[in-house]
Amino acid sequence: MAKQSHRSIGEVLSLLQDEFPDVTISKIRFLESQGLLEPERTPSGYRKFYEVDLVRLRWILVQQRDHFLPLKVIKDRLDAGPLPDELRPPGPARAGLAANGDQAEGIGDQAEGAGAEGAGVAPAEAGTMPAEDDGTHFGNGIGPPTPTEPDG
Repeated sequence: MAKQSHRSIGEVLSLLQDEFPDVTISKIRFLESQGLLEPERTPSGYRKFYEVDLVRLRWILVQQRDHFLPLKVIKDRLDAGPLPDELRPPGPARAGLAANGDQAEGIGDQAEGAGAEGAGVAPAEAGTMPAEDDGTHFGNGIGPPTPTEPDG
């Protein structure tokens, strides 16, 4: 049986539910609408999540849950430069990533089963908590509901 090179949004949700019980498909879609995720799309509009997308999503959720960072701060950190090492999947998949974090063609699920510890999430630096909430942080880690759309 051939190894699946990408996952649907539903498969991503089921992979994350144990570690992040409050995450929903709406939350993942909301993070995409805010520019934090950019999964590839099929011609019919279905999202295709590769390992690099899963690692990035897990990092975003950890920053919200464990460090209480608002989405604006998380986005600013992601936009600040090349993809940090802690956002790259471990092992051979790392070689297939361009400097900006885009996935090279043909890279599949190389880090299957990697949990938060496998994602190499670094602890937050002292003093990184914003002085005020800019309205993009939702204390329970769940963004506002977004309109539903067909997705797998």
